[in-house]
Amino acid sequence: MLQAKKVSIIGAGNVGATVCYWLAMRKSCREIVMIDLVEGLAKGKALDIAQATSPEGSHTLMHASSDYTDIQNSDIVVITAGVPRKPGMSRDDLLMINAKIVKQIIEQVREYAPAAIVITVTNPLDATTYTALKVGGYPRNQVIGMAGILDSSRMETLISEKLGFGYGQVTASVMGGHGDDMVPLSRYSSVNGVALTDLLNDLEIEEIINKTRHGGAEIVGYMGTSAYYAPANSTVKMIEAILGDKHAIFPCATLLDGEYGYKDTVNGVPVVLGANGIEKIVELPLNLSEQRLFANSVNSVNSLLDTLRNNNFFEEKKCEK
Repeated sequence: MLQAKKVSIIGAGNVGATVCYWLAMRKSCREIVMIDLVEGLAKGKALDIAQATSPEGSHTLMHASSDYTDIQNSDIVVITAGVPRKPGMSRDDLLMINAKIVKQIIEQVREYAPAAIVITVTNPLDATTYTALKVGGYPRNQVIGMAGILDSSRMETLISEKLGFGYGQVTASVMGGHGDDMVPLSRYSSVNGVALTDLLNDLEIEEIINKTRHGGAEIVGYMGTSAYYAPANSTVKMIEAILGDKHAIFPCATLLDGEYGYKDTVNGVPVVLGANGIEKIVELPLNLSEQRLFANSVNSVNSLLDTLRNNNFFEEKKCEK
């Protein structure tokens, strides 16, 4: 159902445009603004999407611009802008250039849409989410990184392919940072209520876990650029949960403040999404093996954050009330 809400998307590339398309097709909000430095690119895609969705009965208003004043009164701002991942490029390689891009964007968002919930998609995801939080001086509920939903969907697809049945009935859970040290949780994964461990042996599950960790790189290897359909759909799920105040549980990147034993770092954990963004962080009981894997993931993200700190990247700001 169309809601009287406004979503702004920063970056009219593959992910941003696909988010726009699906929001309009699903009538998830009343207004969408696409911002891109290449104004003609954003305007062309917005026009194309409007003409595609109109026959489907969508009444979503779409605007495109290079002027950030157009994001005023946004309920949600999605940041997809950044340099895409290229073949042979790790997420670490993206760090400094994309962190600078996100910093510049957040300064504009803080000025023109200070109350908006911010969803970060730009890689390396956990580091750019931390950057947005620190640069904007936001409370942690207001900035959420899109990663775990995508990683979980990749794991679900791999489970279905391995089994040859259960398509659409698989629930997989992935914690940790969005990278090679993510933590797919086979113990919390199932097929229509049947535990994954009752359907596949340890070797088969480990194969799925390894493929999940490298799922993004595999797509980059085939296409020469990052995935966009699955990331866009994962982002739309987050948007709809927030606009609809659904209080739905999704794995997302968030700032930890003691949860799972960690502070002042961003990592992917289950959260409850609602009108205030992150309504609650869910702490799953992890066994010793899962704790070690999660610690590795935290350390991996922290190495990126240390690089940013060592470059004097952050300026602490007070949150505007």
